[in-house]
Formats: sequence, structure tokens, C-alpha cells
Amino acid sequence: MADTIIIRVQSPDGMKKITSTKRDTATAFLKKVAKEFGLNSIGFSVYLNRNKTEELLSQNKTLNLLKIKHGDMLYLVPSGSPTSSGEVMDTATPHSSTSLPSVSSSSSSSSSSMIPRSFSAPQVQEDEIDQYLTKQDGKIYRNKDPQLCHHGSLGKCVHCVPLEPFDEDYLNHLDPPVKHMSFHAYLRKLTGGADKGKFAALENISCKIKSGCEGHPPWPEGICTKCQPSALTLSRQKYRHVDSIMFENHTIADRFLDFWRKTGSQRMGYLYGRFTEHKDIPLGIRAEVAAIYEPPQNASQNSLELVEDPKAAAVDEIAAKLGLCKVGWIFTDLLSEDTRIGTVRYTRNNDSHYLSAEECITAGYFQNLHSNPCRLSRDGHFGSKFVTVVATGGPDNQVHFEGYQVSNQCMALVRDECLLPCKDAPELGFAKESTPEQYVPDVFFKDTDKFGNNVTFLARPLPVEYLIIDITTTFPKDPQYTFCSTQRFPIENRDILGETQNFHSLATYLSQCTSTAFLDIVSDFHLLLFLVTNEVMPLRDSIGLLLDAVRTSDEDLAQTWKKSEQWATIEQLCSTVGGQPSSSQGYGAMGGSSVPASSSAMWSCLHCTFMNQPGTEHCEMCSLPRS
Repeated sequence: MADTIIIRVQSPDGMKKITSTKRDTATAFLKKVAKEFGLNSIGFSVYLNRNKTEELLSQNKTLNLLKIKHGDMLYLVPSGSPTSSGEVMDTATPHSSTSLPSVSSSSSSSSSSMIPRSFSAPQVQEDEIDQYLTKQDGKIYRNKDPQLCHHGSLGKCVHCVPLEPFDEDYLNHLDPPVKHMSFHAYLRKLTGGADKGKFAALENISCKIKSGCEGHPPWPEGICTKCQPSALTLSRQKYRHVDSIMFENHTIADRFLDFWRKTGSQRMGYLYGRFTEHKDIPLGIRAEVAAIYEPPQNASQNSLELVEDPKAAAVDEIAAKLGLCKVGWIFTDLLSEDTRIGTVRYTRNNDSHYLSAEECITAGYFQNLHSNPCRLSRDGHFGSKFVTVVATGGPDNQVHFEGYQVSNQCMALVRDECLLPCKDAPELGFAKESTPEQYVPDVFFKDTDKFGNNVTFLARPLPVEYLIIDITTTFPKDPQYTFCSTQRFPIENRDILGETQNFHSLATYLSQCTSTAFLDIVSDFHLLLFLVTNEVMPLRDSIGLLLDAVRTSDEDLAQTWKKSEQWATIEQLCSTVGGQPSSSQGYGAMGGSSVPASSSAMWSCLHCTFMNQPGTEHCEMCSLPRS
């Protein structure tokens, strides 16, 4: 028994202890390793050092001669595995592994020379912005302090040495302070140790029972610690996938709000744009919104219901060809307070809620649909860049746009159907209880009781602020225009307003653009959607050249497409229906009224935005002329 030794073997799947003796040969020891790890049919290598040096070869030398002692750590690398993995890092308090698609709450990455190679999803194509930020240095460079630095121009000290992008003191001293570091800064933090993140792995949270456990009957007759998901303790996520949301110009938001102004009903839309670098935050990501697509929906003053959209695939396809993608969704929650001065109620605040539980669940559903590709995750995806924007009343009783995401823990709860809204308390969610059909792990959150003690509570109910990450939403000082048309083609799915997309409205639109360059005429997202999805003459297979012209702002390319047979047919159809202005076009260029006095449509005052009855020349509210 004195010769018995225990050797620790670290592999990508974890560490195991191999019982052996000093007199065992290397060949016999390797056979024990293969049996313990189940690698009899798979080639592998065992190294004495972590950096894959001094491989333990199959030979007749004893472990004693090879100087392998009791308690030594060896490192196993399966054939074809680019690296090994040990410690799992995750912001979730519990750790649970699963082969099911899932979303978690942390990650690891670094610069191109520091990033650990992916071990399970090497073929994942990451987003362009992720590939770009991975190659950036990311450090925060500081100038020499004239009072504290006493060295030469080439020297560095603690007062001027570059800071890491995850430095909390630096982020807290920004104006305004940054509560959440960027996702890529958090990856640098995980991979900034001595091992450069070599043993940092990404683990997605799962709230489902692992399949394939054969030691007992399936749930609800049996469950064991191997297949049972761990309990989940909710905590504030330290990072966010998107650090800022920016609308390219005010026109995008104003046209979206027009629906509420005219009907009083709420509205929902998908945000299409691109992800770019946000330079105000180290290694930050900004979602730039270029257009809003409004899907079919049933709306009222207090509710929204989405219906099936047969054009959804076509919209995504057109956006991709324009260099855009779906970056988020937006909805209104507006109640008019004083119609005379155009104010709205301030309803979302500390005393009520910022996002309701139902909205958090919807946001989690969308984020799960648009997961973030990540080659550092075994599942090939991790978190999401999909954002949520709420148009609601602010403290000054004006319309404000507030941006949010839900945490990766919330995404996991929503994906595995463990979270429910409370009917009478929108600020509270409820973690489901286990049933014979579904096992639900316990969900906890920490709070302070009336005596000031830090207490753990069961999430029944659950304050949704534990699940929310706020994101700054802005408009640029200098407006940007991906779609530069100065005229306004009717927005889709607004038939309730009398704004329809048909060839009559197209003829009206073209008649207003007689002196404009052709590229500017067709540079309208809603017009391009109509050309592709209309039922009379859809151009889905022949509009590629025009989309390239809009994407690259190439007038010559647009003129080439204009000479095509397809456009000639479109012009012929427009001339057939006539180009006279119709009541479906309620607004002209730059917000001015394009409807003549004899029109039967309601019109909005340019001065106070009050909706006036047709046939009037002066605003009923402010008495100013219509023009």
C-alpha cells in the first residue's frame, strides 16, 4: 500500500484522479487513463506540463523512474482538440452544464494573441463587430501627469500607465458613470490572468433536466444529482452586450410615433441597423438604428398583440442585402396628459416599474431568437445583442426613448419556460413550481430585510429589476441617413390610418420626386419593401442591383437598374393608376402636409401637432394656418 499513489489528470471535461503505483509502467498508466476517461477508441496525449511539453509516451519505464510522484497533475489533450479546458467561469451563482441550447451570463475573450482557442465550436462565424473588437488593444491610455509623474517622456508610472478596459474606478469616474462594463472588456478580465484564459470556458445556464441519465426512471418518477439542474441565484450582470443605442436621425422615431399621435393606440416595430464600435466606452458596442419595420399587429390604448407576418423572411433578406440586420425591437407606452401642449404622462419610474415582467419575458424571447454567435462557447452562441427600446413619458412629460436588455439569467429562465408574469403587479415576475410535466429548479434573489440583513428570498414573486440591464439611447447632433429620401412613402401595415402601400401611393410618391436623383427617390426602406413584397409585381429576384446601389450610394448603379424592364413595368403601372395625391399620403417631405384642403383625411398641425378634422384651413387648437 505504501507504493500506491494518486495522479490528477486534467482534461477538457474536467479533472479525475487516477489510482496507480510507483512500479506501474507508463503504458499501464495510460491504459488506466483511457479507461477512466472513456477514450479507448479515441486518441489522446498526456503531458507533464500545462504548456503541452514533455509528453508521457507509452513505454516500459515506471512512474518512479519518470519522476511522477503522488499528487502530481498531468494534462490530457484528446486528438483533434485544439486546447484543454478546466475551470468554468460564469456569473451565475450555480454552475450547470448541458448539451441543450442555452444562454448564460459571462464569457471570455481577449486580444488576438490572448484569446483561448475554441474547443467545441470552431466553425462559428462571429459578428463583424466582435471580430474587430477582438483584435483591438482596448487599453485606456493616459497622458503624463505634470504633478505626479517625475520620470522622463519615455517612462511610465502608476499615474500614467495604461489602464485595462475593465478598470472599475475609471468606469465609475466617467460622466455619466458606467455601471456595466462592455462585453469584450469583461472577456479581457476573464482572460487577463497568468494563463491568459487558457482554462476559462464559457458555460450556458440550463434550467432543464439533462437527458440520457439511465440510473433511474425519468421525471417525475426519479431524478439524481447528475441530471438535476442547479438552483439559480439571481445577481446583477456585470457587463452588457450592447453599450449604446443610437437612432440615425429624429425622422425615424417621429414617423414611428405618428401612429400613436393619430390613433392613440400603442405600436410595436423591429429595429433594423448595424452594430458599430462605441468609442465612449472601452471596447464598447453601439446599435445604430437605420429603419423601423412595423409588423402586422392588433393594437389598442393598453395592449399590443403580434400576428403572423408572412413577409418576415423577405424583410430580413432585404435588410441583409442592404448591409443591415435586426438589432432590436421598439414599442410605445404613451398616455396623453395635456393635448393642448402635447405632454404625456410619466408612468415608468422608481415608484412603478421600468419594464414589466411580461415585457421582460418578451425581451428574453426575442433575445433567445437572436443569440450572439460566440466561438468561445461549446454551444456556439452566448448571450444576445438584441435590444429593447421603450417610447414612454419622461420626468419632463415629453416622449423619451429608454433602452434595455434582459440578463442572460433571464434569457435562460424564459427559454426553459420557468418565468411567469404576475397579473396584478407588472413589476413582479414569478418562478414556476415543479409539476409532473416539468421540473423547475429553485430560483433565489438576495435583498435586505427591514433589519438591514442581507437575506436570500425564493423568487415567488421576483422583482424584475434583477433581470434588467439599462442601455443609453441617443440621437446624434449631426443626423445620419442610410436612406436619404426626402419624401415619405407610406409605412407598411397602417391600413387602419388609410395609409396603404399600393401602386396609387407609389404613383403619388414618384410624382413628388420629379426633380430628385433616382438614387434618392428609391432610397427609402419602406419603398424597397413594397417593391419586393407587393402582389402585383414583386421584384424579389431582380432587385439585387438596386439594393447594392442603395447600400453603396452608387448613383450610376441605380441608373443602370432604372433602365431595366422591371422598372419600366413599374412606371407603366403607376401611369395607369395616375399620380394624383391621395388621402393615404398624410405627410409630405420634412414633415409638411402634402394633402390639399379638399382632401378627406385628417391633418396634423405643423405647430402643435393637433389632429384636425378634414376640410379646415386653421388649427382648431392653436388657430394657426394649416400651411
